[in-house]
Amino acid sequence: METLTHAWFLVPALALILGVLALAPLGAQVLARGVVFMDLAVAQAAAAAALWAGSLIDADPWQTQALAAGGALLCVAVVAALSKRWQAEREALIGLLYVMGASAALLGAQRDPHGRERLSQLLAADVLWADWRQAASLGACVLLLALLRTRLQRDGVFFAVFALVVSVAVPVLGLLMVFAALIAPALLQRAGWTAWAASLAAMAACLMGLCVSWVWDAPSGACVVLCLSLLGLLSALRRHPRRPAGQEG
Repeated sequence: METLTHAWFLVPALALILGVLALAPLGAQVLARGVVFMDLAVAQAAAAAALWAGSLIDADPWQTQALAAGGALLCVAVVAALSKRWQAEREALIGLLYVMGASAALLGAQRDPHGRERLSQLLAADVLWADWRQAASLGACVLLLALLRTRLQRDGVFFAVFALVVSVAVPVLGLLMVFAALIAPALLQRAGWTAWAASLAAMAACLMGLCVSWVWDAPSGACVVLCLSLLGLLSALRRHPRRPAGQEG
C-alpha cells in the first residue's frame, strides 16, 4: 500500500529524465554555435505567448501549447537571422530579445487575474505536479530528436526543433529548469564527458533536487535548478584545475 501511495512520484521523475534527454543534445548544439542566450530568449518567448493565450482567449492546454510553439518559432527565426547577419553583436541582440519576451510576459500576466501564479509557474515550475500527458509530450520530443539527431547540424532543422522542444518543455519544467538542463550537460561534455555520461549525471542531479524538495517541503523547480547548476559549475572546476601558487599558465 505504501508503494502505491508514493507511485505518483514516478511521474515527475519520468518528466525530469525525459526533459534531460530532450534538452541535453540541443544544449550541446547551442554551445557549439555560440548562441547561449538563445536558450533564455526562446524559452521566454514561449512563456510570454502562453501567458497571452490565457489572458486573451482563455485557451485550453492544446491551444496554449500551439501558441507557445508559435512564439518560440517566431523568436528562433529572429535569432537565426541575427546570427547570420550580425555575428559580432548577436549575443547582445539576443539578450534584448529575452528582455522583450520577459516584458511581454509581464504585460500578459497583468491582464490575467491568475497571471502572477502562471508567470511564477512558467519561470520555475513545480514539477511534482507534472502529469502523464506532459511526460508523454516530453517523450515525443525525445523521439523526434532521435529521428533527427544526424540532421541537427543543419540550421533550418536545428532552429525549428529547438523552438518546438523548448515550447513543450517550458510549461512542464519552467524556464529556469529548461536553461539549466540545456547548459549543465553541455558543459560536462565540454569538460570531456561523453554525451551519455553527461546526461546521466544531469538526470541524477534532477532526481536529487526532486528528493530534496520532497524531504524539505521546498519548491521542486528551485531545488532541481540548484542541483543542475551546481553540476554545471563542477564541470568548470574540472576543466580549470587550481594551479600551485607562483606557477604561470
